[in-house]
Amino acid sequence: MQDVDVVIVGAGISGIGAAYHLKTSCPDHSFVVFEGRDRLGGTWDLFRYPGIRSDSDMYTLGFAFKPWKGKTISDGATILAYLEETVEEFGLGPYLRFQHRVLAANWSSEARRWLVDVRTDAGEVERVRCKFLFMCSGYYDYARGYTPDFADMDRYGGTLVHPQHWPEDLDYTGKRVVVIGSGATAMTLVPAMAGKAAKVTMLQRSPTYVLDLPGQDPLAATAQRCLPERAAHVLSRWSSVTRTMAFFHFSKAAPKASKRLLMAGVRRALGPDYDVDTHFNPRYGPWDQRLCVVPDGDLFDAINSGQAEVVTDHVERFTETGLKLRSGAELDADIVVTATGLRMLIGGNIDFRRDGEPIVLKDHMAYKAMMVSDIPNMAICFGYTNASWTLKADLTAEYVCRLLQHMRGGGYEVCVPRIRGNFGSEQPFIDLSSGYIARAVDQMPKQGSKAPWRLRENYALDLVALRYSRVDDGVMEFSR
Repeated sequence: MQDVDVVIVGAGISGIGAAYHLKTSCPDHSFVVFEGRDRLGGTWDLFRYPGIRSDSDMYTLGFAFKPWKGKTISDGATILAYLEETVEEFGLGPYLRFQHRVLAANWSSEARRWLVDVRTDAGEVERVRCKFLFMCSGYYDYARGYTPDFADMDRYGGTLVHPQHWPEDLDYTGKRVVVIGSGATAMTLVPAMAGKAAKVTMLQRSPTYVLDLPGQDPLAATAQRCLPERAAHVLSRWSSVTRTMAFFHFSKAAPKASKRLLMAGVRRALGPDYDVDTHFNPRYGPWDQRLCVVPDGDLFDAINSGQAEVVTDHVERFTETGLKLRSGAELDADIVVTATGLRMLIGGNIDFRRDGEPIVLKDHMAYKAMMVSDIPNMAICFGYTNASWTLKADLTAEYVCRLLQHMRGGGYEVCVPRIRGNFGSEQPFIDLSSGYIARAVDQMPKQGSKAPWRLRENYALDLVALRYSRVDDGVMEFSR
């Protein structure tokens, strides 16, 4: 049986960042990174649909320890190359184990270790024992995307595609394409396919807020030209953090004003004759769900050129040649893309147990949005929903390193968050109304309304709380 100090699950952005921090901040700790797929990169290797790009700026989606030098909003291939370069530059390759899928993890109170069962690239199941388990497997199911059970889908005679499983040989040249959805994936696909397809229609049940941003931030571009690399990186990163946080809090404090601002931007882009109220006027408030970024107005350009259109209606059923809508209208389509969302999967579909008994996350409370009440020696990396994922991933990895150093320095073997006193009111872990989150509420722990049980969604506050506050805070229980 292999023994290591830390097992990291996942070799995407979170897992690579965690490996860097462990190697540099905890050089006396052994660790291994298990990745079920045959390549690193996670999201940026899995998704291959046209136009795949970041929906956060790369100065914050990139790592704090490795400056991003490209465009603000970047394509998936460039992001994957950046991750591969990170692994090479910092010597992380020897720690990665590809085609090693973690099947189960059982905390043994007697051994004071996690017993982790892994299916290896040889197809065998091996057991690894570790002191600490660091889950960096993301938040959605890599095996399956979400597609509603539309009526008569089996009658459709064209090509049906989910973006998560995009066929490499799919030729949409001159084809009529309908993209069902109104999220970031749909708004990426439509302009990317519009120049080649005969017509691309984005079919949505209800509108989403859209924010037009430049593909290259002028301030960041100027900083890269005029300042040393590290100074340009810090300036670009904090400029983005500040603007994102300011707009989020403005939207929550003054939703009507924020909505007017967003709607005015769409009207400017599409002109006075476009029916903005039907197609780009959501029923909910700004940041009740994630905003969609449209870099350099590419979606609006595709609509204005006539190569793309937006239809706001409900799918009644599929037909042999396309879709019948609730309004009675029909859409003919050679290709239908179901950009209808993700299936959230917290914990990578691993069978978690404690002394053989199943661990049910919804019965627990999230501590600092990264650990779970009464579950020893485990952290789960979960990034921000109102900003870049990596901002929180970096802070989480830093905190885990501080925690491990504190344990080693004090001779502790076990750390476990305990609910002591008043945590306030019990609330869902994520305060968004998006469908993919609502469908997965039973998978997630709860949060409280008071620290440290509250999910802040505020990078500046988390920076102080996770980088500088005491690890031994009276809530985390340590034992030898």
